[in-house]
Amino acid sequence: MADRIRQAVMEDLERLTQVEALCFPPAEAAGREALKARLQTFPDCFFVAERDGLIVGFINGAATDERTIRDEMFEDASLHRPMGMYQSIFGLDVAPEWQHQGIAGQLMEHLIQDARRKGRKGLILTCKDPLIGFYERFGYRKLGLSLSVHGGAVWYDMILEFEA
Repeated sequence: MADRIRQAVMEDLERLTQVEALCFPPAEAAGREALKARLQTFPDCFFVAERDGLIVGFINGAATDERTIRDEMFEDASLHRPMGMYQSIFGLDVAPEWQHQGIAGQLMEHLIQDARRKGRKGLILTCKDPLIGFYERFGYRKLGLSLSVHGGAVWYDMILEFEA
């Protein structure tokens, strides 16, 4: 478990870039400039998990009115809509040595509660087949094969919609 979850700040950029590179293959990982643009554009949708003062994981994504993620959203932070009805998740990263300790779940719960507080309709993400069950535990449901070809991988669209 993480000691603390807080909003990310620009001073976190180098560590965030390191963790992202550990968690995703090069073709899928967000680079330093993409992470910087996200921090500048939607810091209120970017949270880090800390253990003993070290960033061990993070979750981030733009707000949107769309029900699925398009590949352009990963690189173009200007597509963020502050009042968007859905919170997207571009990345849920936990450094390998800190995985399987509940940190990803803590980050997910934090973002779900944040989206509720902001009055969003729900959250959206794309994931690979082995992670579908993980996200279903939070109430996400699979919409089907995604149109995303990000990093050359096969992705599935997932959505969590709040009760009206």
